[in-house]
Amino acid sequence: MVEAAGTFELGGELTVNRLGFGAMRITGEGIWGEPPDREEAGRVLHRAVELGVNFIDTADSYGPEVSENLIAEALHPYDGLVVATKGGLERPGPGEWTRNGRPEHLRAACEASLRRLRVDRIDLYQLHAPDDKVPYEESVGTLADLRDEGKIRLIGVSNVTTGHLETALSIVPVVTVQNRFNLTDRNAEDVLDLCTERGIGFIPWFPLATGKLAEPGGVLDEAAKRHDATPSQIALAWLLARSPVMLPIPGTGSVEHLEENCAAAQIELDADEVERIEAAAS
Repeated sequence: MVEAAGTFELGGELTVNRLGFGAMRITGEGIWGEPPDREEAGRVLHRAVELGVNFIDTADSYGPEVSENLIAEALHPYDGLVVATKGGLERPGPGEWTRNGRPEHLRAACEASLRRLRVDRIDLYQLHAPDDKVPYEESVGTLADLRDEGKIRLIGVSNVTTGHLETALSIVPVVTVQNRFNLTDRNAEDVLDLCTERGIGFIPWFPLATGKLAEPGGVLDEAAKRHDATPSQIALAWLLARSPVMLPIPGTGSVEHLEENCAAAQIELDADEVERIEAAAS
């Protein structure tokens, strides 16, 4: 199903379908602890693969550790799948996120993710966020070292400015950027444009936010009726139309919601629809 959205090559090495799956919400409330229904979480992961998803994004901080463990339990040995994870955030408690970009922490985090995911090399390892207490060059340099040691195949960065991205690119090839981006929050548009120019994959987190655009009579509501879809599906279709490097990873803990998200890959918005949606969002 998701093949309809087309494919993207990560670093010229790994081909993924452009609509992937974000595995943050297969954990407990507050992205903390075990999911309320562990079997349902496993069903979601299996169903994603059945629907053509071959790019799954997670992080050591989701749970923490829970998301990576569930993915390994359900999908290892990942035949044909690209599993990306992240390091650089710590979790003092539910809903709490603390940045830690110290080289020793990132190295330990990567080693732990290797064990949980049951792999010798992580397909795509992403620095979860810049840490103001640590020079960004040191954090990115640690990932470069881990790549040289064969523990990481490809490197991505997350929650960055164009300045961060340029700094990272001066140290090591960067194949993805993961920033918050959706119809109601386009603050990272300059980063997206730079990624489009450089052929770097852009992974928008919180992709389904629609705000008032989805209200009855709104531009998303009207487009949804034309395509026999939901406003959220139109929001995903808009993301896919926005740039050829866009790699949305909508996440959910529900098979039903997963199937709805994946169906958005089959929606093709024409240029006029894209223009109207963007004008309304602005």
